[in-house]
Amino acid sequence: MENNNVSPFNTLPPVVVALAVVILGLELMFQAAMAGLIGGQAGVGWRLAAMQDYAVLDQVWSWMVEVQRYPPQHLVRFITYPLIHGSLIHAGFVVVFILALGKMVAEVYSPLAFIAVFWVSAIVGGLGYVIILDAEFPLIGGYPGVYGLIGAFTFLMWMRADAEGTGRLRAFALIGALLAVQLIFAVINGEFGTVVADLSGFVAGLSLSFVVSPGGWRRMLARMRQR
Repeated sequence: MENNNVSPFNTLPPVVVALAVVILGLELMFQAAMAGLIGGQAGVGWRLAAMQDYAVLDQVWSWMVEVQRYPPQHLVRFITYPLIHGSLIHAGFVVVFILALGKMVAEVYSPLAFIAVFWVSAIVGGLGYVIILDAEFPLIGGYPGVYGLIGAFTFLMWMRADAEGTGRLRAFALIGALLAVQLIFAVINGEFGTVVADLSGFVAGLSLSFVVSPGGWRRMLARMRQR
């Protein structure tokens, strides 16, 4: 007899569940603080304080470049910003993408490779945000890391197409559709910061997959020797 009480999380790799729980847990903490359930009066400002201390800020990056100093408390922003979101909906969509894409990626990649793809993509996305743009708004949220997972998923689809001898361009259908939607909203809102960060994350995730995917390093060396 089938066990209908089995949790759907049992089918997900633990590293994916852990990342989703951390992100959603932090957001629920902010929600509880805003509702006055924890933190007292100071709890209302926890999200803004977190953004001030842990978000990627162009002003902070410009200051570091100007004085040629890179304090750890500011460099850590590129690691912490994917965990902070602007709302429950913002965090919810990121978690949904992590669970959906994470299942497909983490079932092939090792847990360490999965985490590396997410966070290296987030770091590259943050760097793209401050280097390419002169943005006045802080960068928060896990979308650049999610787009890194999309890059890893695209790599897997590309490798499958290569093995089956089918069209490789189909592997880029998902990123193409998402970027098209993003560009439309960016034109409407006049804000391209997230597009730059997300696209940078995608490129990082796709590129890193050539190294961290199973057999990726050997496959890359073999192709270089063929050339």
